[in-house]
Amino acid sequence: MEDEPHPVPVTNELDLHTFRPSEIGELLPEYFSECLRLGIRGVRVIHGKGTGTLRQGVHALLRRLPEVAEFHYPAAEGGWGATWVILRPTAPESTAGPTGD
Repeated sequence: MEDEPHPVPVTNELDLHTFRPSEIGELLPEYFSECLRLGIRGVRVIHGKGTGTLRQGVHALLRRLPEVAEFHYPAAEGGWGATWVILRPTAPESTAGPTGD
């Protein structure tokens, strides 16, 4: 039963210690999408200090995700074991504006 998905509460902090490195590529985009849906624009991703392998993988993924506006390492809170991620605001439902005509 270890392979069953476990619910993750969506907050401005995501601790990766409970996940396998192979899950991060799917987890981060889904988590960030849910954060944006809830209006959360800043997320502290806790990857730990360790050997740095997980951090490097997380940073490589963050560079490729379109929803990531920027990230800061080390995070002000969490030091070398965390990265602060700023998400892009979602596009408004309608881009219609004044026509000026």
